[in-house]
Amino acid sequence: MRLWSVAFGALALDLWSKDWIFKHLDRGEIVEAIPGALCFQRSINPGALFGLGHGLVWVFIIASFVALAFVLYLFAGSRPERRFLHLALSCILAGSMGNLYDRIFVEADKVVLKGEDGSAGVTFYGRIIEGRDPRLVLIGQGLDGGHPVHRLPRTEILEISKVGVVRDFLKFKPQIAGRDVWPWVFNVADSLLVVGVSILMICFWRDRKEHVSAGRVVAPPRMGAEGAGAGSKQVRQAS
Repeated sequence: MRLWSVAFGALALDLWSKDWIFKHLDRGEIVEAIPGALCFQRSINPGALFGLGHGLVWVFIIASFVALAFVLYLFAGSRPERRFLHLALSCILAGSMGNLYDRIFVEADKVVLKGEDGSAGVTFYGRIIEGRDPRLVLIGQGLDGGHPVHRLPRTEILEISKVGVVRDFLKFKPQIAGRDVWPWVFNVADSLLVVGVSILMICFWRDRKEHVSAGRVVAPPRMGAEGAGAGSKQVRQAS
């Protein structure tokens, strides 16, 4: 009950927050949630955590299933009193399932332009809009299209396909020397993964510390050759 209630509650929060933001926040709109600290802005991420690994959707899907199996394996071998461990596993479970849902069920149009040598060049993600001119491909920003932000000649396009993406909307605002302290846009699932892995590392560190402390046994004093001989002689005399 502890594992699944927290996991499904956090998962529901993640999916609800994504749906709400993408329905009520306009493209390009920025809303301050905490003035000077945190804001809401829509973004789609075809990669993994913090936008890494574009184009490797199936790799991340498989990795998510592996992570889920690992979480359940750790939970199956845990004791009922390991509350912090169960909290960590719940966060990781919810974060993995939240982003996994997006990668499977939320799609965007991927448009790859030709490079100078004919290979893959610049890539755009968004929603293709049907236009009157068949010579152009119109790409709208985000998942709902809207007004086109890119007009690309079809002759310059190498590939058009659909890919799974993750919906992000959280952005830290603090800056140092004019640069963002945290430049990535993220979501609730990403936050759950970071919190869950952090707690899990603390649990592993404490387990190792306790294991090392329990394994420290004071060794008995070693007897030298003379002591050993004397002891044997005393035993024979006693006999």
